[in-house]
Amino acid sequence: EVKVRRKQRRKAQLAQWRDKFIQNLQSAGLLMEKVNVKKAIHYLKLHAPWDVLVYYAEELCLRAPLQAQPQPDFNTSAQVLQKLWVPNIMKDSVPNRPVDYYTCAFRKSKMEKFLGSDDRENYFTNTQRHRIVYEILARTVYGRRKRAEVGVARLLNEGAFTGAFPLHEGPFELPGCDMQPDKLNKRQVLYHYWSNWLKWYKYQPLDHIREYFGEKIALYFAWLGFYTAWLLPAALVGTCVFVSAWSMIWYRFCVFMSLWAVTFLEYWKRKNATLAHHWDCMDFHEEEEPPRPEFSAMAPAMEENPVTGVKEPYFPEKARISRMLTGSMVIVIMVRPTGVVRVMIFLVTVIIYRSIVSSLVLLSEAVTIKLQINLIYLVSPNKTLPETFFPTEMHRTQTQYEDAFTFKVFIFQFVNFYSSPFYVAFFKGRFVGYPGHYGTLFGMRNEDCGSGGCLIELAEQLCIIMVGKQLINNVQEFVIPKIKAWRQKRALSSVKKAQKAEQPKCWEQDYELIPCEGLFDEYLEIVLQFGFITIFVAAFPLAPLFALLNNWVEVRLDAYKFVCEYRRPVAERAQHIGVWFIILEALSHVSVIVNAFLIAFTSDFLPRLLYQYKFNNDLHGYVNFTLAYSPPSYNYSSHTVCRYKAFRDENGKYTLVYWELLAARLGFIIAFEHVVFFVLRVIDWMVPDIPESLELKIKRERYLAKQALADNQEALLVSKTDHQPQLSDTIFIF
Repeated sequence: EVKVRRKQRRKAQLAQWRDKFIQNLQSAGLLMEKVNVKKAIHYLKLHAPWDVLVYYAEELCLRAPLQAQPQPDFNTSAQVLQKLWVPNIMKDSVPNRPVDYYTCAFRKSKMEKFLGSDDRENYFTNTQRHRIVYEILARTVYGRRKRAEVGVARLLNEGAFTGAFPLHEGPFELPGCDMQPDKLNKRQVLYHYWSNWLKWYKYQPLDHIREYFGEKIALYFAWLGFYTAWLLPAALVGTCVFVSAWSMIWYRFCVFMSLWAVTFLEYWKRKNATLAHHWDCMDFHEEEEPPRPEFSAMAPAMEENPVTGVKEPYFPEKARISRMLTGSMVIVIMVRPTGVVRVMIFLVTVIIYRSIVSSLVLLSEAVTIKLQINLIYLVSPNKTLPETFFPTEMHRTQTQYEDAFTFKVFIFQFVNFYSSPFYVAFFKGRFVGYPGHYGTLFGMRNEDCGSGGCLIELAEQLCIIMVGKQLINNVQEFVIPKIKAWRQKRALSSVKKAQKAEQPKCWEQDYELIPCEGLFDEYLEIVLQFGFITIFVAAFPLAPLFALLNNWVEVRLDAYKFVCEYRRPVAERAQHIGVWFIILEALSHVSVIVNAFLIAFTSDFLPRLLYQYKFNNDLHGYVNFTLAYSPPSYNYSSHTVCRYKAFRDENGKYTLVYWELLAARLGFIIAFEHVVFFVLRVIDWMVPDIPESLELKIKRERYLAKQALADNQEALLVSKTDHQPQLSDTIFIF
């Protein structure tokens, strides 16, 4: 009975919140239409009338068109091939390409200055309507403001609603063959010209993606396509290095990949700036992004924004610092077992595991390595766990919140995925000892590298990761959405049986789709891949090739999911890929340091050079030079003389050659890092972040905006009309 009463009270509480929320939405000016109310699932359509759209368009600083301009071509390869008069098979004629405009911030009082302002039906795009409606949903209070009972996101988490999403613009299936391409809806265009597997070698229609899904998703696919294109030269060079099997080229390849990584990032900054201006979000984060609804609800004071001059919710710095320290302490507690202690536990586990497995002759070394990698994933942290702590930090904007969340979760995943390769590269075989005095841990002998060396074992690990793990990930990305969609349809089967004679409505079809879970997992997978192909490239030169093959598949898999299997996400604005770029820069710098250590301490590159310089240029007797004799005490006890790989004398002490080699290794690391970082700074200086042609466009746009907004005119009086807005803004399901 107690459980029943609790369930009833909970149900009544949700109903009260839901009713209050709907009332406040109506007070905010949204129009509502209840559909399918006689069925088990209730749908509520929301529409934004013209006056509401105009009010929020000015408040959200939406961009308004001033003047059309020619469509630019952002594909460098297309420009090069055109100059060389070479046919470009990657170019595709996609219909209904969005028009490019010079724009400025929307102002209601300057309505007549904007193109198309007399056409209320089509002036605001569907993505702009979705953004405005969702902003209202995110701001609307349904309970006590002091408890942050604000916004549709929390209502969804509480279970008051089971879904809130914009509608897709029709089906994605293509009509008959007689249909003209320019008559296809936007979703059909994306399905046929983007997510189609036959288009794997074509350019992505980024303008169409941005028009349908918003800038944030479009920037992800632009970055993924740009990164995949840059993998092509790295894959060609890596394949040549692997086939040649010449050791000197392997080490030069490390320098090449370090320069490749930084050059790629520099040119992505140029590409990103061009797209951000083209999509009218270049100054979005600095000037236009509004405070988060949770921040606004819980802020104790109001203060003038130094940029806009408008009073906004304000959180005192002392209060924010205390909250951030609280969140950081939670992170420290969580990182501690997943950091130092977790690595130590992992090392001990691997040592114990390998000690046991070494006695089993039937197990192959490949299986041993695979199981060793899997030890990491058995204790992987739940990335959703920090979500409960990060809101306490009270980040002002959604971008700041997402960047903080991304950075902290990436720390967990960095330890997860890179601890095993780092162990093999820098720890395994370093504390073995020598005959008669072997190093032990908890009474067991420390693990040594195989006969091929630790670099070969690291290459085997990376091969398993770059081939096996990526293949499994792609299979999961293809199968899991199918399973989720099947479960969703099965849960709604009882409702479908009750309406056999009725044709399902568009909102019912969209409700059967999978909720979009964002781009975090997509970014994480590719950024971790970037780390593998740059940090450990000395061990596995074929890594860029397998990354290229994986990403060709990844682009179409992700495109298909967004077009066909996901509910349409709310279009979000974004200026760049966020904190992921900072992480990529950090990984590129880490790769320089790690590759220097790999060449110096894991390979035979420096011992060979030292032997050539000091003893024999043709390397005659080099193998004997690298082997030491076992101590006399060990020879007496075992009745045999033993040779092992080390620079020690007969008493087990390090020889002068060891210290000379150590000095050479440290000197090489310092020289390698300084040379590479110097070249990187030169590349950074030579490649400006903003192209000259883009700077000219920015100046032209600012001039037009100044002309459009300079005149002092009276505010236009817009009377409320009976105009019926478009019916594709947002759907509630409860």
